[in-house]
Amino acid sequence: MKIGLIDVDGHSNFPNLALMKISAWHKSQNDDVSFYDGLFGGQYDRVYMAKVFTTTRQYEQVINCSDIIRGGTGYDLTTDLPSEVENIYPDYDLYNVKSAYGFLTRGCPRGCNFCIVGDKEGLKSVQVAELPDFWHGQKEIILLDPNLLACEKSDQLLQDLIGSGAWVDFTQGLDIRLMTDYRAELLNQMKIKMIHFAWDNADDYTYQKLKYFRPLLNYSRRKLGVFILTNFNTTFDQDLERIYKLKELQYDPYVMIYDKNNASLQNLRVQRWTNNKILFQSTEKFEDVKMDRKLAARENKTKKQVR
Repeated sequence: MKIGLIDVDGHSNFPNLALMKISAWHKSQNDDVSFYDGLFGGQYDRVYMAKVFTTTRQYEQVINCSDIIRGGTGYDLTTDLPSEVENIYPDYDLYNVKSAYGFLTRGCPRGCNFCIVGDKEGLKSVQVAELPDFWHGQKEIILLDPNLLACEKSDQLLQDLIGSGAWVDFTQGLDIRLMTDYRAELLNQMKIKMIHFAWDNADDYTYQKLKYFRPLLNYSRRKLGVFILTNFNTTFDQDLERIYKLKELQYDPYVMIYDKNNASLQNLRVQRWTNNKILFQSTEKFEDVKMDRKLAARENKTKKQVR
């Protein structure tokens, strides 16, 4: 079979894990696999389209194939890979990546209204793979787990990551509310590329946890990121307060806007200030930042419409 793959989100920055697994399985069947080429690819027997983000534009080119399979959270929450594909070692050559990508656990017990993980993967964090299932000695491991610390086997999984000797990047965040002194000690034994936590709601409990564990984590601010959810159920003042507190504790906040299409200019401005690390570190307060030309033009346009 001739198999075509389409990464609808675009594959310039982050590889699509599902497509790498699909590629690996079809190659194990001696199929011809490549990214779809609508101009010079000819006729395909099957085309897979993967889409992670609902905000990504639909693929508009004509596809020269009658058998098209679409999957990913950008399309729906119900389509899963067959077990023989889900559990195969990914084809990293597809994207020419040198790091290992994968999930050790799936699911999350939090059930947050802004998150799809509970509906897609279940309200319990369970182990779904062993490290060698997607890592064969690469120097860097990119973990995609939604809530690894909620898994009852998380301590052993952290020990496995230590034993790998690889650099580890926790891309989706570790739940600081489930951190323990022992787990902080395990993290300190790891070669950390990046740790992400999250402070989604303006609650004091998360802040107290972040404050308590900061001196126990032997890493610089640049390796301790904290996702800040805005434009969901917090006020702008609460957003700023969280950012300022994290800056004081020497964490690295990263603002994520829940509904960017309907976000206020203040939300957009504070996101640009916080996520631009040169500007963020060189400016003490958000109030001291000058608005960039693009946002200034949008504000002027809005004022004219109101008048």
